[in-house]
Amino acid sequence: MTDKRIVLSTAGSEDEARKIARHLVEHQLAACVNIVPQIESIYRWRGKVESSREWLLLIKTTAERFPAVRDAIRELHSYELPECIAVSVEDGSSEYLQWIEHSVT
Repeated sequence: MTDKRIVLSTAGSEDEARKIARHLVEHQLAACVNIVPQIESIYRWRGKVESSREWLLLIKTTAERFPAVRDAIRELHSYELPECIAVSVEDGSSEYLQWIEHSVT
């Protein structure tokens, strides 16, 4: 187990996804953010099943920086309840994990 995290979030537009990604990397909250375009999300919201096109953000960061990532997503996002889920990174290339560490400090 490492202290690295992949944070999942979605955005309602490409512009919003880019804005969030750029902010996280520029402020050294994330080493990298991948934007996966045009996914379809089906979810329950306020008692109804909804569907929307979204952009998936895969955010690489550390456990220490996760609270700041979560706060930034909440602040920058247009959604009332933006997705923000951190997944622990079990293992990985030591060079890549070190790069994440150096990129967010």
